[in-house]
Amino acid sequence: MSIQIKKQSGETVPFNEKSLHRSLVNSGATIEVANQVCDTITKELYNGISTKELYQKAFDLLKKSKSSVAARYSLKRALQDLGPEGFFFEKWVAKIFEVQGYDTITSQTLTGKSTINHEIDVIISNKNEDIICECKFRNDIDAKISVTTPMYFLSRFIDVKENDFTFFNRPFKPQKGYLITNAFFTTDSIAFAECYDINLISWNYPEDRSIKRLTDQQGLYPITCLTTLTKEEEQILLSKNCILVRELIKNPVLLDHFKFDKKRKELILKEAGELLGF
Repeated sequence: MSIQIKKQSGETVPFNEKSLHRSLVNSGATIEVANQVCDTITKELYNGISTKELYQKAFDLLKKSKSSVAARYSLKRALQDLGPEGFFFEKWVAKIFEVQGYDTITSQTLTGKSTINHEIDVIISNKNEDIICECKFRNDIDAKISVTTPMYFLSRFIDVKENDFTFFNRPFKPQKGYLITNAFFTTDSIAFAECYDINLISWNYPEDRSIKRLTDQQGLYPITCLTTLTKEEEQILLSKNCILVRELIKNPVLLDHFKFDKKRKELILKEAGELLGF
């Protein structure tokens, strides 16, 4: 009988060593290191072990090998650390589009055709298209967004797209809607969104543009990935609008606020550089 792993939701699933090994290698671990981590964890498993404890064991072992690999492995947890309310997750989502050349602004109120006001998480625009985005942040990263969420978002999008607005000193008329979450979508959510042309992005969907894939491809690692920073230091950097690791690389002067000694500063920037492949 296989060892059962307990998710944050309380659901239990069988332990999958191949999946763990794949996630370690995808995070940059060598085959040798991935094998060692899997062997160690397998020996320490017990029925009912939580996904949180399992993750922590793998993270600690990776950190001993190379901190930047552990940082990459911690992406799902790092996105969760942009909470608890998700304000910084919205900022991070805006960065996804900014690196693609879009103008963005967060937390705006748009009045729909019905005269009802809608709180829009992210406004996105370039010369070719205007987009509104709703972010669904979940503290339970195993959570699934049900079909009622894209249904509700569709009604808001229809109401808003009938009106004209001005953003970035030019006319803005919503043409696309994005629903983005750090969790997962149910199959019904995906089917509904596909039918009504709502763009979805979650941890694992769509395969070629999932949060995991976009982050790795474009180097969109949040500052909360870094293992060399404390939680308090992360929050201070976030409050200074330093959302991405690449922004810290670009503006290392941001670390001067903490009065780190030279060695600590070099350690943080070294991890940041290795995480981005510099």
